[in-house]
Amino acid sequence: MDFLTTFPSMGRADLAALRRGIDAGFRNFSREWGEAIEAFFHPLLMFLVWFDKLLVNTPWPVILGVIGVLVWAGSRSWVMTLGSVAAFFLIGYFGMWQDTMSTLAIISVATILCIAIGIPLGILMARSNRAQSTITPVLDVMQTIPSFVYLIPVVMLLGIGRVPGLIAVCIYALPPIVRLTNLGIRLVDRDVLEASTAFGASGWQKLWGVQVPLALPNIFAGINQTIMMALAMVVIASMIGVQGLGVPVLRAISNQYLALGVMNGLAIVALAIIFDRVSQRYGQRLQAHRKGHGQ
Repeated sequence: MDFLTTFPSMGRADLAALRRGIDAGFRNFSREWGEAIEAFFHPLLMFLVWFDKLLVNTPWPVILGVIGVLVWAGSRSWVMTLGSVAAFFLIGYFGMWQDTMSTLAIISVATILCIAIGIPLGILMARSNRAQSTITPVLDVMQTIPSFVYLIPVVMLLGIGRVPGLIAVCIYALPPIVRLTNLGIRLVDRDVLEASTAFGASGWQKLWGVQVPLALPNIFAGINQTIMMALAMVVIASMIGVQGLGVPVLRAISNQYLALGVMNGLAIVALAIIFDRVSQRYGQRLQAHRKGHGQ
């Protein structure tokens, strides 16, 4: 039995009118404010294009050297450093260098944006129960709504290109860093906070000198999850014009090219492992350094 037949208070015509009204309202909004929104995101587009061209046009030995230095600085592991350099060398050897650099550019920018937005939001949630009760449902929607659904308004407002893809990646990848920052700060022992208060620490000093340092394991776990979720969006973002490893994967799906899809998929896996291991090791070292300094 049809639901509308049982409850005829809102008929099919009313539902159709509601949908048409929503569609018309959003179209009018996009026509009126679309150019202003594009202008707002234009600096971000310029930075993303510049960073992409920088990575693509830089000679590969320089990129390998920079990767080696960054991995060593983060992990202090020769095995991880040599493994990362070897992975990027194989990526270039198999002809995926340019796509990998484009993916690295958008993932790096998306991660920086998520950290810049997510950590302050997590701190706000940790310091205010009202903010937590307001932001948590928004995070729930961001994590559970299918990505193709929020691609529709993003593409309607900004069209096809890098910025819509970057926004889609950030929407999908932002919740973990917010949630885990909030959780990490809330899990700080109250006795430690009372001791810092007894020593005359202000609220700002307690936040940045006690709570955030002790919450670093959770914060870096959130960064890891954000990176993983951003990489998971690479293929979907390629559908709206984002260059990178997702484009050949999408082409492989469309044309049933097994080797092309597997090779580019493994390149995405290699990026995910390198990002994850380095950020995880850096978080562990930073926490150990702070513990040793505190002792």
